[in-house]
Amino acid sequence: MRLSRKKAWTAGLLAGVVLLGLVGYGFRMQIALAAFDLFFAKRVKAQLEQSYQPIDRKAPAGGADVRPTAEGREEAAEESGQPFTLLLLGSDSRGRERGRSDTMIVTVVRPRDSAMLLVSIPRDTRVSIPGRERRDKIAHAYAYGGPGLAVETVEDFLGVRIDHYASINFQGFRNVIDTIGGIKLPIEKDLVNDDPDHEHFVVKAGQPLYNGEDALNYVRFREDAGGDASRTKRQQIFLQAIIDKASEVGEWRKIPELIEIMGSNFATDIQPDDLLELAERMLRSKTRPIYSHTLKGDGRMEDGAWYFIADERDAEQVKSWIRAWLDADAELQTLPKPEQAGTAGR
Repeated sequence: MRLSRKKAWTAGLLAGVVLLGLVGYGFRMQIALAAFDLFFAKRVKAQLEQSYQPIDRKAPAGGADVRPTAEGREEAAEESGQPFTLLLLGSDSRGRERGRSDTMIVTVVRPRDSAMLLVSIPRDTRVSIPGRERRDKIAHAYAYGGPGLAVETVEDFLGVRIDHYASINFQGFRNVIDTIGGIKLPIEKDLVNDDPDHEHFVVKAGQPLYNGEDALNYVRFREDAGGDASRTKRQQIFLQAIIDKASEVGEWRKIPELIEIMGSNFATDIQPDDLLELAERMLRSKTRPIYSHTLKGDGRMEDGAWYFIADERDAEQVKSWIRAWLDADAELQTLPKPEQAGTAGR
């Protein structure tokens, strides 16, 4: 049966709307990026300039890093899409205190592949800290000398150059998570922190989304059998969950507000322009695979204190992974990979 002209016109209009909707869905990331550049980029850059805090650069000890270390190489890396290293420092300090770096994650970023390798160093790892007479916990490097000494300590420990750092106070994440409507966390059993020497809280399992307070307590939780290794794994999951939620197209309009909320809780030596370019490159990708590994070892008492003693064989494997991931000519599928923490995508 033939449709009337009015019905045919209506059907054609509906088909056109559906088609435009499908096209719009397919290009929503490009549209969002264009809108971000138009309305928010300058505001975000101005805010990031307040977080830009460069540090003195020093070459790592041991000569294990064979890549060029000339001044300016790290800035050129982001511009050309070359892999680079980033030391992510996370603290849980209150107020203006510097505190220790409860989280130390050596990250290899491959912008062309939109992929990252995360290697977590347990905070109690016993290492030599430049300028200190006795070996100490690696987390204390940040307390003694801020991000500069933390970077230098990790470089000496792993024998690789750290191109950049990013320091984040997890306290700043509470309001960020509430602003984006909560995040998903794989909590299958209530987390009960009730040791007399610890802060008391309970994080209920099975919630569809977790607010800022619960998410922060998820990172802080200390009383499971896995100890520091489990806590480090939760930190990785926590960061991945925020990346997943923040990369949703609907959250882009909130980026300036989120950066304002972070305020003094975030510092990095990546130039604002480079940081924006890197973020845009990563977000344009359909997938952002993240592979994570926590340095293996054993905890024991030494010299009257509890330390984590890194397994030398595992540490050597980690070094080989980092060197492989820094090879710009290598294909992602050929690189050695630890456990995959997640794959963020549209």
